[in-house]
Amino acid sequence: MKKQPTNIRVDFEQFRNENKITYWWASEFMLMLGYKTMKSFEKVIQRAIAACMTLDIPFDTNFIVTMRKQDGKEVRDYKLTRFACYLTAMNGDPKKPEVAQAQFYFSQQTRRFELYLQGAEDIERVLVRKEIKEGNKALASTAKRAGVSNYSNFTNAGYLGMYNSSLWFLRNRRKLDPKEDIYDYMGRTELAANLFRITQTEERLKRRGVLGQEYSELTHRSVGRQVRHLVKQNTGRYPEQLRASRKLMEVKRELVTGAKKLNKMDKKDQ
Repeated sequence: MKKQPTNIRVDFEQFRNENKITYWWASEFMLMLGYKTMKSFEKVIQRAIAACMTLDIPFDTNFIVTMRKQDGKEVRDYKLTRFACYLTAMNGDPKKPEVAQAQFYFSQQTRRFELYLQGAEDIERVLVRKEIKEGNKALASTAKRAGVSNYSNFTNAGYLGMYNSSLWFLRNRRKLDPKEDIYDYMGRTELAANLFRITQTEERLKRRGVLGQEYSELTHRSVGRQVRHLVKQNTGRYPEQLRASRKLMEVKRELVTGAKKLNKMDKKDQ
């Protein structure tokens, strides 16, 4: 067992392993990020794997599950590629100084390839966007059971509550083409607020046994209005005033390119 890491900038490259591929043990990388147990670190890894899957990047070649002996016991560990380490660091707790240091370290690496990713925020946008897609499917199913027949009007009611305007008006305000996905230009905060609106509307429809198109729309609008006030309270701005971000498809392309280039760094050294 190597000595416990103390500084990500110095230790990360020293802790690399070579055996057909270049990899880092998750159990050692977690110490660099300030985590004490694999149980707590496992949540970070699973979040990183989810991001990898959302990007359609093979996760099983970047996060290789391995059983290894530690202190005489067989324990579950992971062989992490450089890109897997990047995703894991970006999904770590930024309040930990070690995680913040690692995020800065990897952001400097990606800039070498002229990839200007926003790190944790960009990856979080990718993950939340996927959750919104899944959440909208669940909400549509619940709304249908509640008697909603015009789902377009039901959806728009949520926007009216949250943005104080229709989806059509919001698109025009942001100068988006009608065919473009409005979520693709939302930042992390706005995406998270919409996810909250979607999940809480579903819960309220279920819990209160709401029935009918009209009452379902009123419910969605009411939840949207509550989320609107929460956003204003926490950010000082209403949802429609939040800063737009670059198109999510561009972020995904850069992350996929980053995966290839980060891992290619190690292939050159083998």
